[in-house]
Amino acid sequence: MRIKHMLLATAVLVSVSSFAQKDELKKLKRIYDKDEPSANDLTEYKATLDKLAPLATEEGDKVYYNFYKANKAGLEIAVLGKTPSPADLARIFDPQAVAQLASAYAATLEYEKKTGKKVFTDDINEDINMMKPLLVNVAVSLGDAKKYKEASDVIYAVYLLDKKDQDKLFYAASYAVQGQDLSKALNYYTELKNLNYSGESTIYWATNKETKKEETFSTKAEREIFIKGGTHEKPRDERSQSRKAEIYKNTALILVENGKLDEAKAAIAEARKINPNDSALILTEADLYLKANDPETYKRLINEALENDPTNVDLVYNLGVVSGNANKIEDAEKYYKKALELNPNYFNANLNLAELKLRADEKFVNEMNKLGTSEKDNKRYEVIKAEREKNFKAILPYLEKAVELDPNHTGAKKTLLSVYGALEMTDKAKALKAKM
Repeated sequence: MRIKHMLLATAVLVSVSSFAQKDELKKLKRIYDKDEPSANDLTEYKATLDKLAPLATEEGDKVYYNFYKANKAGLEIAVLGKTPSPADLARIFDPQAVAQLASAYAATLEYEKKTGKKVFTDDINEDINMMKPLLVNVAVSLGDAKKYKEASDVIYAVYLLDKKDQDKLFYAASYAVQGQDLSKALNYYTELKNLNYSGESTIYWATNKETKKEETFSTKAEREIFIKGGTHEKPRDERSQSRKAEIYKNTALILVENGKLDEAKAAIAEARKINPNDSALILTEADLYLKANDPETYKRLINEALENDPTNVDLVYNLGVVSGNANKIEDAEKYYKKALELNPNYFNANLNLAELKLRADEKFVNEMNKLGTSEKDNKRYEVIKAEREKNFKAILPYLEKAVELDPNHTGAKKTLLSVYGALEMTDKAKALKAKM
């Protein structure tokens, strides 16, 4: 008898709990369905969620509890009115809230597909189309504030809401790179490669009437919603270029940062198959070989890039850099001078050419210090001294140009001051010193 009474009591408790769950779910649904919820509705909604939390044990109840919990952020926005500020959006729809919403929506869609009962499926699909532009604006605002990691999290959550919109995964990777979250960026780029994402598509632009800035939309239909809503105007379409090469290039750069040079080489080789004549890609590959201590391959690749773009001053300058690093002074000087022919105001070429010529001074000084006091040595001393002065005079115009181009560059000014001193140009040295 005692066991029977215990089972009966348990059954009653289960029954009461089940009714309680249904009661709470009904309350939440009633508030959720309101077009213009009040602050009191929000308070009741939160209290009802707290009450439902321990009661939601069945699969369906858990799914819908999480759905309503994730939608609390949307209700908070709705209570603020029709035009919440970007600050309010960023505060309420923080990365965690957006991720929770994406997860809850995905679970609800999956559950309703499995059960065949579409309670929220249509609402969710409609909400996704409405919410995505708002959440993208939140991500852009975070990016503008240089909160790149948070921007990446938000835009990735937007991607989770609609995995057909793979552009958002690309932007999430880009923000992660800017935020130096390289592990996450690499994961996103890997996923993009696995999806065979190219980014070639039509971009749908429209101007936000309030901010006067152009914004993008995933589809023409999505943009039309905002045009008709009166918040945007001046629609235009633009065809985007393939992003595959950029994805492989950035993957390679991250792998280099992680010390995985062989994997990086493979990634950049894939990128070059896609776009073999892209100078930026060739330079990236060349840089990999420079980091791998292979200057000859680096130089070959730089020359390859130069064949494609012979007037590219950066390429010519980089040839000077690699030649200088390999201690091939004559080649380095030739490339730096060629860079200055293309652009006389190229600061680094002026400075590096001066530095290159200054290397000879050590040789002059060492030989002068070894000389004795014999007549022969004294004559040799005067010859070396003249050669040294000639070298300083050859350096002078490049250093003066460098300081003219960047008056705040401490290294250039100190080197110029030393050259003035060596040439006994007292007045010029005094004037430069006064500016330091």
